[in-house]
Amino acid sequence: MRNERSLIAIITGLILLALSVSASSVERPGFAAVIISANAEWKVARAEYPGEKYERSPYGEFFIKEINIPGGTARPVLFFHGGWGKVSAAASAQYVIDRWKPEAIINLGTCGGFQGAIERDTIVLAEKTVIYDIIERMGDADDAISDMATTIDLSWLKGPLPSGVIRGVLVSGDQDLDPGALPRLEKKFGAGAGDWESGAIAYVAARNKIRLLILRGVTDLVHPAGGEAYGNLELFERRTQTIMKRLFSKLPFWLEKIGAR
Repeated sequence: MRNERSLIAIITGLILLALSVSASSVERPGFAAVIISANAEWKVARAEYPGEKYERSPYGEFFIKEINIPGGTARPVLFFHGGWGKVSAAASAQYVIDRWKPEAIINLGTCGGFQGAIERDTIVLAEKTVIYDIIERMGDADDAISDMATTIDLSWLKGPLPSGVIRGVLVSGDQDLDPGALPRLEKKFGAGAGDWESGAIAYVAARNKIRLLILRGVTDLVHPAGGEAYGNLELFERRTQTIMKRLFSKLPFWLEKIGAR
């Protein structure tokens, strides 16, 4: 019995050691997790990095790749398909934080723009996210919306932004933008674009005290009469490819910012 216990203790110790070594391979200064939400967005990631070892999580695929950053150094980066919608976004963001403990999260993706408030192809660096699709019939929905809103701390981000990138507010809801709601969303929240996931990711990152960059490119514009991509999925997918390629091309720039202290 004593020998069996000793053997179990040795095996347990070896397992724990292996796990710690595995974790330490990515838990180092500047390690970032890139979370990509929508299936159309992840499809572009697969095309950009075709030779990687793709693994599965409860939410989607992932891989870790060394990315070269300015200065000639390389840094391991987790690319993670988190899934679309607020539920998947929140759950997968917490999963990434718990499993890999990244120093920062970068959410790369797309958004719809408010015609007249923003231009197509603009990249929005979110300073604040608002989950707006909360309906309260027993009290004031504004209180709940305020509780779920997140102001993202970007005080550590120094220097000018790349061309075509602006700071702004993103509204998130489990729905495509309602053309009739645009005036209210713009006036009430100061938003110029909206998506499905950024509000949930920002909420989780803030509560885990993880640095966060949300970069969303405007694929299509919505106006009071409708949306240019509504009923035209092929248009959205084509423009998603263009936006995601731009975001991937600038990833080394953002990784260098995260690694700077």
